[in-house]
Amino acid sequence: MITPAKTPILGTEEAIERLRSTVHAKAKNFYAVYSSILGGIVTDPALMVLPLDDHMVHRGHGVFDTATLANGMLYQLDQHLQRLLGSAEMARIPLPYPPEKLRQIIIETAAASGRRDASVRYWLSAGPGGFGLGPAECVGSAFYVVVFGAEFYPASYYTEGVKVVTSTVPIKPPFFARVKSTNYLPNVLVVLEAKDRGADNGIFIDERGMIAESSNMNVAFVTKNRVFRHPPFDAILSGITIQRMLQLARQLVERGELGAVRIADISVAEGRDAQEMLLVGSSIKVAPVVEWDGKPIGDGRPGPVAKKLLELWYEDVQNATDQLVAVPYPEA
Repeated sequence: MITPAKTPILGTEEAIERLRSTVHAKAKNFYAVYSSILGGIVTDPALMVLPLDDHMVHRGHGVFDTATLANGMLYQLDQHLQRLLGSAEMARIPLPYPPEKLRQIIIETAAASGRRDASVRYWLSAGPGGFGLGPAECVGSAFYVVVFGAEFYPASYYTEGVKVVTSTVPIKPPFFARVKSTNYLPNVLVVLEAKDRGADNGIFIDERGMIAESSNMNVAFVTKNRVFRHPPFDAILSGITIQRMLQLARQLVERGELGAVRIADISVAEGRDAQEMLLVGSSIKVAPVVEWDGKPIGDGRPGPVAKKLLELWYEDVQNATDQLVAVPYPEA
Protein backbone atom coordinates (compact mmCIF):
# COMPACT_ATOMS: atom_id res chain seq x y z
CA MET A 1 0.00 0.00 0.00
CA ILE A 2 1.38 3.40 -1.00
CA THR A 3 0.93 6.08 1.65
CA PRO A 4 -0.39 9.33 0.14
CA ALA A 5 2.12 12.16 0.24
CA LYS A 6 1.53 14.50 3.18
CA THR A 7 4.10 17.13 2.25
CA PRO A 8 2.40 19.74 0.09
CA ILE A 9 3.84 20.74 -3.26
CA LEU A 10 3.32 24.48 -3.49
CA GLY A 11 2.68 26.62 -6.52
CA THR A 12 4.39 29.97 -6.94
CA GLU A 13 1.58 32.12 -5.59
CA GLU A 14 0.98 29.83 -2.62
CA ALA A 15 4.69 29.76 -1.81
CA ILE A 16 4.87 33.56 -1.81
CA GLU A 17 1.77 33.75 0.36
CA ARG A 18 3.33 31.32 2.83
CA LEU A 19 6.51 33.37 2.92
CA ARG A 20 4.43 36.36 3.96
CA SER A 21 2.44 34.40 6.54
CA THR A 22 5.57 32.99 8.20
CA VAL A 23 7.39 36.29 8.72
CA HIS A 24 8.37 36.28 12.40
CA ALA A 25 7.88 39.14 14.83
CA LYS A 26 11.56 40.11 14.89
CA ALA A 27 11.44 40.88 11.18
CA LYS A 28 9.91 44.24 12.09
CA ASN A 29 13.54 45.26 12.67
CA PHE A 30 14.53 44.40 9.07
CA TYR A 31 14.00 47.59 7.13
CA ALA A 32 15.44 47.14 3.63
CA VAL A 33 17.44 44.60 1.62
CA TYR A 34 19.33 44.91 -1.64
CA SER A 35 19.99 41.73 -3.61
CA SER A 36 22.02 41.59 -6.80
CA ILE A 37 19.99 38.48 -7.65
CA LEU A 38 16.86 40.66 -7.72
CA GLY A 39 18.74 43.65 -9.02
CA GLY A 40 17.03 45.98 -6.58
CA ILE A 41 15.86 46.82 -3.05
CA VAL A 42 12.90 45.29 -1.20
CA THR A 43 11.32 46.40 2.06
CA ASP A 44 8.95 43.44 2.52
CA PRO A 45 10.65 41.05 4.99
CA ALA A 46 9.03 38.09 3.22
CA LEU A 47 11.18 38.80 0.18
CA MET A 48 14.45 39.12 2.11
CA VAL A 49 15.65 35.67 1.08
CA LEU A 50 18.77 34.13 -0.43
CA PRO A 51 19.03 31.39 -3.07
CA LEU A 52 19.85 28.06 -1.42
CA ASP A 53 22.40 27.35 -4.17
CA ASP A 54 24.42 30.45 -3.31
CA HIS A 55 27.81 29.12 -2.25
CA MET A 56 27.76 31.49 0.73
CA VAL A 57 24.83 29.48 2.08
CA HIS A 58 26.01 25.89 1.66
CA ARG A 59 29.80 26.35 1.50
CA GLY A 60 30.42 29.52 3.51
CA HIS A 61 32.17 31.12 0.54
CA GLY A 62 31.27 34.68 1.40
CA VAL A 63 32.59 37.72 3.26
CA PHE A 64 30.80 40.55 5.01
CA ASP A 65 31.13 43.78 6.94
CA THR A 66 28.92 46.16 8.90
CA ALA A 67 28.67 49.93 9.24
CA THR A 68 26.73 51.99 11.76
CA LEU A 69 23.96 54.31 10.61
CA ALA A 70 23.67 57.12 13.16
CA ASN A 71 21.66 60.31 12.84
CA GLY A 72 21.27 59.71 9.12
CA MET A 73 25.02 59.35 8.59
CA LEU A 74 27.00 56.20 7.81
CA TYR A 75 29.91 56.05 10.23
CA GLN A 76 33.22 54.76 8.87
CA LEU A 77 31.56 53.35 5.75
CA ASP A 78 34.66 53.66 3.59
CA GLN A 79 36.90 51.94 6.13
CA HIS A 80 34.45 49.05 6.47
CA LEU A 81 34.03 48.82 2.70
CA GLN A 82 37.79 48.74 2.19
CA ARG A 83 38.06 45.84 4.63
CA LEU A 84 35.26 44.03 2.78
CA LEU A 85 37.18 44.37 -0.49
CA GLY A 86 40.32 43.06 1.18
CA SER A 87 38.43 40.07 2.58
CA ALA A 88 36.92 39.36 -0.85
CA GLU A 89 40.36 39.37 -2.43
CA MET A 90 41.69 36.94 0.19
CA ALA A 91 38.62 34.71 -0.31
CA ARG A 92 39.06 34.92 -4.11
CA ILE A 93 35.58 36.34 -4.67
CA PRO A 94 35.44 38.59 -7.76
CA LEU A 95 33.46 41.80 -7.44
CA PRO A 96 30.08 41.82 -9.22
CA TYR A 97 30.35 45.61 -9.58
CA PRO A 98 33.10 48.21 -9.24
CA PRO A 99 33.73 49.39 -5.65
CA GLU A 100 32.08 52.73 -6.41
CA LYS A 101 28.81 50.99 -7.29
CA LEU A 102 28.95 48.77 -4.21
CA ARG A 103 29.30 51.92 -2.13
CA GLN A 104 26.40 53.59 -3.93
CA ILE A 105 24.15 50.56 -3.38
CA ILE A 106 24.91 50.54 0.35
CA ILE A 107 24.06 54.23 0.66
CA GLU A 108 20.87 53.92 -1.42
CA THR A 109 19.69 50.88 0.55
CA ALA A 110 20.17 52.87 3.76
CA ALA A 111 18.12 55.69 2.22
CA ALA A 112 15.36 53.29 1.12
CA SER A 113 15.04 52.01 4.69
CA GLY A 114 13.97 55.44 5.87
CA ARG A 115 15.88 54.83 9.11
CA ARG A 116 18.32 57.29 10.57
CA ASP A 117 19.71 54.93 13.21
CA ALA A 118 20.40 51.30 12.33
CA SER A 119 23.06 48.81 11.33
CA VAL A 120 23.96 48.24 7.68
CA ARG A 121 25.50 44.87 6.85
CA TYR A 122 26.65 43.75 3.41
CA TRP A 123 27.99 40.56 1.89
CA LEU A 124 29.96 39.53 -1.17
CA SER A 125 29.45 35.89 -2.06
CA ALA A 126 30.71 33.49 -4.71
CA GLY A 127 27.09 33.46 -5.89
CA PRO A 128 24.52 30.87 -6.93
CA GLY A 129 24.95 28.10 -9.47
CA GLY A 130 24.87 24.70 -7.79
CA PHE A 131 25.75 22.62 -4.76
CA GLY A 132 29.31 21.65 -5.58
CA LEU A 133 32.43 22.74 -3.73
CA GLY A 134 34.32 24.87 -6.21
CA PRO A 135 32.90 28.20 -7.41
CA ALA A 136 33.49 27.44 -11.10
CA GLU A 137 29.82 26.42 -11.31
CA CYS A 138 28.62 29.78 -9.96
CA VAL A 139 26.93 32.03 -12.50
CA GLY A 140 28.57 35.08 -10.93
CA SER A 141 29.35 36.60 -7.58
CA ALA A 142 26.54 38.24 -5.61
CA PHE A 143 26.12 41.27 -3.39
CA TYR A 144 23.58 41.68 -0.60
CA VAL A 145 22.84 44.56 1.80
CA VAL A 146 20.49 44.65 4.78
CA VAL A 147 19.50 47.57 7.01
CA PHE A 148 18.32 46.32 10.39
CA GLY A 149 17.72 47.49 13.92
CA ALA A 150 21.00 48.23 15.65
CA GLU A 151 22.15 45.65 18.17
CA PHE A 152 22.02 46.99 21.70
CA TYR A 153 23.77 45.30 24.58
CA PRO A 154 22.31 45.57 28.10
CA ALA A 155 22.98 48.87 29.86
CA SER A 156 24.55 46.82 32.65
CA TYR A 157 27.47 46.01 30.32
CA TYR A 158 28.56 49.62 30.63
CA THR A 159 27.43 50.49 34.16
CA GLU A 160 28.38 47.23 35.89
CA GLY A 161 30.79 45.63 33.43
CA VAL A 162 31.18 42.40 31.49
CA LYS A 163 32.29 38.98 32.72
CA VAL A 164 34.49 36.84 30.45
CA VAL A 165 36.10 33.40 30.54
CA THR A 166 39.07 31.90 28.78
CA SER A 167 37.64 29.95 25.87
CA THR A 168 38.52 26.34 25.10
CA VAL A 169 37.34 26.76 21.48
CA PRO A 170 40.32 26.52 19.09
CA ILE A 171 41.28 29.88 17.64
CA LYS A 172 41.15 30.36 13.86
CA PRO A 173 44.47 30.16 12.02
CA PRO A 174 45.85 33.67 11.29
CA PHE A 175 44.82 33.74 7.62
CA PHE A 176 41.20 32.86 8.38
CA ALA A 177 41.12 35.17 11.39
CA ARG A 178 42.06 38.11 9.15
CA VAL A 179 39.37 37.31 6.56
CA LYS A 180 35.96 38.54 7.71
CA SER A 181 34.15 35.55 6.26
CA THR A 182 30.73 34.12 7.03
CA ASN A 183 32.36 31.23 8.89
CA TYR A 184 31.58 32.36 12.43
CA LEU A 185 31.03 28.94 13.97
CA PRO A 186 34.05 29.26 16.33
CA ASN A 187 32.80 32.71 17.33
CA VAL A 188 29.33 31.38 18.08
CA LEU A 189 30.75 28.51 20.14
CA VAL A 190 32.82 30.96 22.20
CA VAL A 191 29.68 32.83 23.23
CA LEU A 192 27.73 29.63 23.95
CA GLU A 193 30.56 28.31 26.09
CA ALA A 194 30.74 31.58 28.01
CA LYS A 195 27.00 31.57 28.68
CA ASP A 196 27.20 27.95 29.86
CA ARG A 197 29.84 29.07 32.36
CA GLY A 198 27.83 32.03 33.65
CA ALA A 199 29.78 34.70 31.77
CA ASP A 200 28.98 37.13 28.96
CA ASN A 201 31.74 36.34 26.48
CA GLY A 202 34.95 34.42 25.95
CA ILE A 203 38.57 35.22 25.14
CA PHE A 204 40.63 33.38 22.52
CA ILE A 205 44.19 32.56 23.57
CA ASP A 206 46.67 31.69 20.81
CA GLU A 207 48.99 28.70 20.72
CA ARG A 208 51.76 30.77 22.35
CA GLY A 209 49.60 31.61 25.33
CA MET A 210 49.07 35.19 24.19
CA ILE A 211 45.75 37.05 24.30
CA ALA A 212 44.12 37.25 20.86
CA GLU A 213 40.51 38.49 20.64
CA SER A 214 36.98 37.88 21.82
CA SER A 215 34.00 36.40 19.94
CA ASN A 216 33.49 39.30 17.54
CA MET A 217 35.31 42.01 19.44
CA ASN A 218 38.84 43.12 20.05
CA VAL A 219 40.38 43.04 23.54
CA ALA A 220 42.40 45.93 24.99
CA PHE A 221 43.93 46.69 28.37
CA VAL A 222 45.03 49.60 30.51
CA THR A 223 48.06 48.75 32.63
CA LYS A 224 48.64 49.96 36.15
CA ASN A 225 51.09 52.52 34.80
CA ARG A 226 48.36 53.85 32.46
CA VAL A 227 49.49 52.34 29.12
CA PHE A 228 46.71 51.45 26.69
CA ARG A 229 47.69 48.07 25.23
CA HIS A 230 46.38 45.94 22.36
CA PRO A 231 47.66 42.75 20.69
CA PRO A 232 49.20 42.94 17.18
CA PHE A 233 46.85 42.42 14.23
CA ASP A 234 48.84 39.81 12.32
CA ALA A 235 46.79 36.87 13.66
CA ILE A 236 43.42 38.46 14.49
CA LEU A 237 40.81 40.53 12.71
CA SER A 238 41.81 44.15 12.33
CA GLY A 239 38.74 45.76 13.85
CA ILE A 240 37.68 49.08 12.33
CA THR A 241 36.40 50.28 15.72
CA ILE A 242 39.57 49.38 17.62
CA GLN A 243 41.68 51.10 14.97
CA ARG A 244 39.67 54.25 15.59
CA MET A 245 39.89 53.74 19.36
CA LEU A 246 43.67 53.55 19.14
CA GLN A 247 43.57 56.99 17.51
CA LEU A 248 41.14 58.37 20.08
CA ALA A 249 43.20 56.91 22.92
CA ARG A 250 46.06 59.15 21.84
CA GLN A 251 43.84 62.10 22.72
CA LEU A 252 43.81 60.79 26.27
CA VAL A 253 47.62 60.60 26.13
CA GLU A 254 47.74 64.25 25.06
CA ARG A 255 45.43 65.14 27.95
CA GLY A 256 47.62 63.25 30.41
CA GLU A 257 44.92 60.67 31.19
CA LEU A 258 46.96 57.88 29.61
CA GLY A 259 50.71 57.46 29.56
CA ALA A 260 51.08 55.79 26.16
CA VAL A 261 49.46 53.58 23.53
CA ARG A 262 51.25 50.34 22.72
CA ILE A 263 50.57 47.49 20.29
CA ALA A 264 52.45 44.35 21.34
CA ASP A 265 51.89 40.79 22.53
CA ILE A 266 50.04 40.53 25.82
CA SER A 267 50.39 37.42 27.95
CA VAL A 268 47.51 36.09 30.00
CA ALA A 269 49.39 37.01 33.17
CA GLU A 270 49.81 40.60 31.99
CA GLY A 271 46.16 40.80 31.04
CA ARG A 272 44.98 39.55 34.41
CA ASP A 273 47.23 42.08 36.14
CA ALA A 274 45.83 45.02 34.18
CA GLN A 275 43.99 47.90 35.78
CA GLU A 276 41.30 47.81 33.08
CA MET A 277 40.20 45.34 30.39
CA LEU A 278 37.96 46.41 27.51
CA LEU A 279 35.94 44.77 24.74
CA VAL A 280 35.86 46.93 21.62
CA GLY A 281 33.77 46.44 18.47
CA SER A 282 31.28 48.09 16.14
CA SER A 283 28.29 46.59 17.98
CA ILE A 284 29.46 46.79 21.60
CA LYS A 285 31.48 50.04 21.10
CA VAL A 286 33.57 50.02 24.31
CA ALA A 287 32.58 47.89 27.29
CA PRO A 288 34.58 47.36 30.50
CA VAL A 289 35.45 43.83 31.59
CA VAL A 290 35.32 43.49 35.38
CA GLU A 291 35.79 39.76 35.81
CA TRP A 292 37.88 37.14 33.99
CA ASP A 293 37.53 33.47 34.92
CA GLY A 294 35.86 34.44 38.17
CA LYS A 295 38.60 36.84 39.27
CA PRO A 296 38.31 40.65 39.25
CA ILE A 297 40.10 42.89 36.80
CA GLY A 298 41.49 45.87 38.68
CA ASP A 299 39.10 46.66 41.50
CA GLY A 300 36.29 44.71 39.86
CA ARG A 301 34.46 47.84 38.69
CA PRO A 302 34.26 49.67 35.33
CA GLY A 303 37.31 51.88 34.95
CA PRO A 304 37.64 55.51 33.82
CA VAL A 305 39.40 54.85 30.50
CA ALA A 306 36.58 52.62 29.23
CA LYS A 307 34.08 55.36 30.09
CA LYS A 308 36.13 58.10 28.44
CA LEU A 309 36.71 56.11 25.27
CA LEU A 310 32.98 55.37 25.00
CA GLU A 311 32.28 59.09 25.35
CA LEU A 312 34.87 59.84 22.65
CA TRP A 313 33.20 57.28 20.36
CA TYR A 314 29.81 58.96 20.73
CA GLU A 315 31.40 62.35 20.05
CA ASP A 316 33.08 60.90 16.98
CA VAL A 317 29.80 59.55 15.59
CA GLN A 318 28.23 62.97 16.00
CA ASN A 319 31.02 65.29 14.91
CA ALA A 320 33.85 63.57 13.00
CA THR A 321 33.00 64.74 9.49
CA ASP A 322 35.90 62.80 7.99
CA GLN A 323 34.32 59.59 9.33
CA LEU A 324 30.74 60.26 8.18
CA VAL A 325 28.88 59.77 4.90
CA ALA A 326 25.50 61.46 4.50
CA VAL A 327 22.55 59.33 3.40
CA PRO A 328 20.35 61.03 0.75
CA TYR A 329 16.89 60.22 2.09
CA PRO A 330 13.91 60.88 -0.21
CA GLU A 331 12.10 64.10 0.58
CA ALA A 332 8.98 63.58 2.64
